[in-house]
Amino acid sequence: MKHTPLYFVVSLTGASVLALEILGLRVLGPFYGASLFLGSALVAATLAALAAGCALGGRWADHGARPGRLSIVLAVAGLWVIVIPWLRAPLLAATESWGPRAAVLVASFVLFFPPLALVGVTVPYAIRLAARSPDEVGRVAGNLLAFSALAGVAAALLTGFVLVPSLGVTRVFLLVGAALFVASAIAQTGARRLGPMGVLTVVAVSELLRWHEARPLPAEVRVLRQTPFAELRVVDHRGERFLLLDGDIRTRVRIEDAGPHQDRIPVLELAADLFERPGRALLVGLGGGPLARALAIDNRRVDAVEIDPAVVAVAREHFRLRPAFATVHVADGRRFLRGSRDSFDLIVLDAGGGGAVPCRLLTAEAFGEAKARLRPGGVLAVGLEGIGWTEPLARAAAATLGTRFRNVVALPTAEPPDRFGDIVLYASDRAMEIPRERLGDPVATLSDDEEHWRVLERMHGWDNRFAPKGGRVLTDDWNPADLRWEEIHRAARRETRSTLPASVLGW
Repeated sequence: MKHTPLYFVVSLTGASVLALEILGLRVLGPFYGASLFLGSALVAATLAALAAGCALGGRWADHGARPGRLSIVLAVAGLWVIVIPWLRAPLLAATESWGPRAAVLVASFVLFFPPLALVGVTVPYAIRLAARSPDEVGRVAGNLLAFSALAGVAAALLTGFVLVPSLGVTRVFLLVGAALFVASAIAQTGARRLGPMGVLTVVAVSELLRWHEARPLPAEVRVLRQTPFAELRVVDHRGERFLLLDGDIRTRVRIEDAGPHQDRIPVLELAADLFERPGRALLVGLGGGPLARALAIDNRRVDAVEIDPAVVAVAREHFRLRPAFATVHVADGRRFLRGSRDSFDLIVLDAGGGGAVPCRLLTAEAFGEAKARLRPGGVLAVGLEGIGWTEPLARAAAATLGTRFRNVVALPTAEPPDRFGDIVLYASDRAMEIPRERLGDPVATLSDDEEHWRVLERMHGWDNRFAPKGGRVLTDDWNPADLRWEEIHRAARRETRSTLPASVLGW
């Protein structure tokens, strides 16, 4: 077997390794969240599989390296990769009760360890096939490893920047599986022709793709899109429209008028009543735009920062976000705060899925950058998810805000106080008081169910406000928020499952 086919083989397998690691984040992220635990589990599964594959490949190579055996190994790996999208749902259902850490670890190893271990066989096996004498082992090994690594670099960039956003996760899994079948065919027949296995691969993958495309989405799923940042779904259910990012309910509105139906929106909107007259507000995190709509009602000038242009497009097309409601900037929230020279009366940090602000926005440094953009007497509001009013992450965020602002209060939404719900933090250097009449009149709004709900949420949050105590300050250097997000995320998943049917969630 000449060397040239082996360079194709190790390039395709090296590319597959990095592509699968990135795909793991997207196939499991909508259920487990793109958390520190998921990333760690996938890295662990990848390295363990490659270690096992290299050890096995070296032993097989010493007992008579044959191209046919390598071809079979790669074909089995390709078959496993192709069925991963269909293995996910039953595996998630089987491990759901195990707790998030155990479940994500088991899911990562069950789905990715077998194909990656088989792919790991390739390099030591290829070195044995290519090296004709002990004198050239070092050069051959170095060249093959270099080709494999460079192909992995190209695949990582191509998968994350182009393939997943353009083709979607399932199609890319099929593409990676096909690449492994092609590598299998090359290992068996050489690079001169694809051979019968290659032809079979093209036909089989084409049929799988056609079958996948022919499956209709549930009628309630209006949009299903893979973006560079998340899996995005727009779902209609029982008169409401939902925007889900990686499985978290980011926005929930009534279909008939796009009015918000999330507890945190009236409580975040309440921050505007801390000012005597409309000023300028900045939202870091747009979602479907219900908060931008609410703040713009009083002729307030609203700017919004959203990192994902697909979210902006969906907000405009499916959630009635009009240009008059907000000037939208497509950018990272923290980078925008750091680079902007504008000033605002109110800044709301409401980024992430379901009110879960990314960790990088919950540090003393990030709050300092936000404060630098506030006018004198300005207010910073932060929307969080938590389990109960005494949520440890909310207390830590409040303590961190306390390093930058003189006054910090928490407005809870959950009832009873120990259940999962939203917590809104207000921070300012001035006293924060709202005249009672601005909260609304629950009696006068009895004839309007939606306005009555809004008034009750505002009153509940304001009347139960408190100053959180006992949290530890979060910084860019020390921020273990991911450790708490695990439990919060689990509670959010339960809430999502109780709200939407499994058929529209995909897990």
